[in-house]
Amino acid sequence: MGEDDMELSVLVAKIIAVIYLSASIGGFLDRDYFRRIADGMYKNAALAYMMGFVAVIFGFLILHFHNFRASDWTVLITIIGCLSLVKGVFIIVSPKYFQRLYEPFLTDRVLKNIPYVLLLLGVLFGYFGFVHGRG
Repeated sequence: MGEDDMELSVLVAKIIAVIYLSASIGGFLDRDYFRRIADGMYKNAALAYMMGFVAVIFGFLILHFHNFRASDWTVLITIIGCLSLVKGVFIIVSPKYFQRLYEPFLTDRVLKNIPYVLLLLGVLFGYFGFVHGRG
């Protein structure tokens, strides 16, 4: 992997870190944060479509510019891109099916843990983007 590729990996890691850390803080500050997001998404077809559209664009851009299968941390970015692309396509094609897939994750127990998972992922990508990426 060349120097330009590593710069791209560091940039994408920084973006992902900021997104995950922001969502985590939102979840810690408001316990119903993620439930309201999910409820709002499925009650508003236009919002669901736009969320799917954004996820497809984000995933496609990552896979187009960062489709690395290295045996280091950069493969995590490629995995995030794949998951985002698949999620976006599912939301656009069949939002009701996607809602049924997500419903088991909308229990109080899972929703309470989401901010911690996002915090962990945000710190991980933040480390690779802001700390490890400088070296």
